[in-house]
Amino acid sequence: MQQKPLEGMPLVLMTIALSLATFMQVLDSTIANVAIPTISGNLGASNSQGTWVITSFGVANAISIPITGWLARRVGEVKLFIWATGAFAVASWLCGISESLTTLIFFRVIQGIVAGPLIPLSQSLLLNNYPPAKRSIALSLWAMTVIVAPICGPILGGWISDNYHWGWIFFINVPIGVVVVLLTLQTLRGRETPISIAPIDMVGLVLLVIGVGSLQVMLDRGKELDWFSSTEIIVLTAVAVVALIVLLVWELTDKHPIVDLSLFTGRNFTIGCLSISLAYMLYFGSIVLLPQLLQEVYGYTATWAGLASAPVGIIPVILSPIIGRFAHKLDMRRLVTFSFIMYAVCFYWRAYTFEPGMDFGASAWPQFIQGFAVACFFMPLTTITLSGLPRERMAAASSLSNFVRTLAGSIGTSITTTMWTDRESMHHAQLTESVTPYNPNAQQMYDKLQSLGMTHDQASAWIAQQITNQGLIISANEIFWASAGVFLVLLVLIWFARPPFGSGGGGGGAH
Repeated sequence: MQQKPLEGMPLVLMTIALSLATFMQVLDSTIANVAIPTISGNLGASNSQGTWVITSFGVANAISIPITGWLARRVGEVKLFIWATGAFAVASWLCGISESLTTLIFFRVIQGIVAGPLIPLSQSLLLNNYPPAKRSIALSLWAMTVIVAPICGPILGGWISDNYHWGWIFFINVPIGVVVVLLTLQTLRGRETPISIAPIDMVGLVLLVIGVGSLQVMLDRGKELDWFSSTEIIVLTAVAVVALIVLLVWELTDKHPIVDLSLFTGRNFTIGCLSISLAYMLYFGSIVLLPQLLQEVYGYTATWAGLASAPVGIIPVILSPIIGRFAHKLDMRRLVTFSFIMYAVCFYWRAYTFEPGMDFGASAWPQFIQGFAVACFFMPLTTITLSGLPRERMAAASSLSNFVRTLAGSIGTSITTTMWTDRESMHHAQLTESVTPYNPNAQQMYDKLQSLGMTHDQASAWIAQQITNQGLIISANEIFWASAGVFLVLLVLIWFARPPFGSGGGGGGAH
């Protein structure tokens, strides 16, 4: 029986609970990034070993997201959400008290596994318990947390690791988790989704773990091991490709698939999923690249690099509720078109303004304006992706689209950081060619530096550092150019989606 939507205070409390759960999970995937040197030093490990704190969470999370749909049908969405939130809080506390890197990584894996259901379930519980007319407002409020959390992560992570014990990065989740569980029990008790005992697709699960696990480790380790010149990377790639191809064939023929690939027969689901994943890939790549560029070239601290990235969250917080309010009158494709144009504008803007000696404002302003793009991004694309799907397929659809988006974020990070260092090496080599005794400009520079009291070797080192910085800036600008171009191509794709874009039952997506 279809239950009546929530109203009044219970609706507000449920929205807070589900948004906080999303915030906690997204925050956790970015907060540790800037604290890796501190954690590694504290636990007596190298920085490259320390990155496993991020990798282990990402791998476990990527594997557990797709099975959320199956688990939700098996135990019920509300029960699964409460258990996952509680387990996440406990795992966070255990991460914080870890005394060796091995135990920290072990608890990060557990944390990643139980974090998988949080985002897809918060999305489907929100849509299923909101009055149909207000669902776009619900999605806007939810999207706000997905936008703000990755920005808070680096600032909070940097500030905590600069001033307190790194364990507090994880302890933060404990009170949030407790609040989420209590509010969910208060508002959603007695609103459990129908349960069906379907047999588990063991073959699909094993293939999923092997395929996605290998792919994620390959993406994380690739840069460190110089990609395909390493046997480990070649083996991981081969395993990932074979496992994922076999998984694809198996899931399309199995009666009870662990990943419901038949969702891709819906035009809106496929277009929405593809658009949100490719756009998120570029967006997330820039979130990772920007703080690194500011720290390496411009000498920003972790906290200041976080603050320079932060303005992107200001406009979405103001605009999201307004867009949600009027969304039912708007064509979602127009909002997405505006979003992608603004993304392209901001990426082109960065490509023109990033140069040596750039001030704080030059990095912060494009971030601020990009807020317009972000505000019109998550909610409309999520609405298009889930449009026309019946209530019982919502959790599976939400978990599949979130899985593809999360994976795209990882791929985006790897491609961006690899391109950045590779192109820098190339530009470095080209720029160094002109520093010769026969180049009057080079000699003039040497004379100028030596007149300031530098030895010849010191002057050479200073010039080499300037060339490296110049190479890093040029290669970052090339990535910004390319990203802007991809956004302009995506503009065309979104117009293949078909209205109506109302969520649940009927509509244009479930053909």
